[in-house]
Amino acid sequence: MKYRSLVFDFDGTIADTLGETRKIYNQLAPEYGIREVDAHEISELRHLSLKEILGKLQIPKHRLPSIISRGTGMMRKNIDRLELIAGMKETLTELRNQTENFGILTSNTTANVDIFLQNHGIRELFDFISSTSKLTGKSRHLRAIRRTFSLEHSEMIYIGDELRDVKAAQKAGIPHAAVSWGFNSRESLAEAKPTYLFDHPKELFQIKD
Repeated sequence: MKYRSLVFDFDGTIADTLGETRKIYNQLAPEYGIREVDAHEISELRHLSLKEILGKLQIPKHRLPSIISRGTGMMRKNIDRLELIAGMKETLTELRNQTENFGILTSNTTANVDIFLQNHGIRELFDFISSTSKLTGKSRHLRAIRRTFSLEHSEMIYIGDELRDVKAAQKAGIPHAAVSWGFNSRESLAEAKPTYLFDHPKELFQIKD
């Protein structure tokens, strides 16, 4: 394996949470005085950065921590219903056998992720679950993870489905694999110039070389 450490995003990368996230957001929207998001709008939002999405939906940035906290708490009630991204279980199992450590860095809660992984029988694959409540705070956590495992920048890779994941890895100075099966579109991810860009979980095996 080319990388000693593989670190994954959770929502949209491992877990298929897009539909549940929109449902929860729409339930909270009236309380925060923001508009709901219709299903047909998702395709347009997938091309936008976080900043652009906040602007389009007119969500004040200072309200995000509260929305995220409420939303992840609500997600826990339905965590049993959420599915793995098709093909991820087999891919994760095989990749785990070929690298030193496996982890998750997410904006979701460690409790939600732990329950989800337990439900799908893959919790034992992961050495750690790290969470950040700040949507733009992942780069600092990636640097901390690298130091914890005494890794060179080139020995660790972050795998995620959003533009902010690409930017976080770039800011942390580590390689990144963008995956197009999650939130952001393939076109928008390609423009961000990730180290890799994959369209199916099985393509993750290419990072071995």
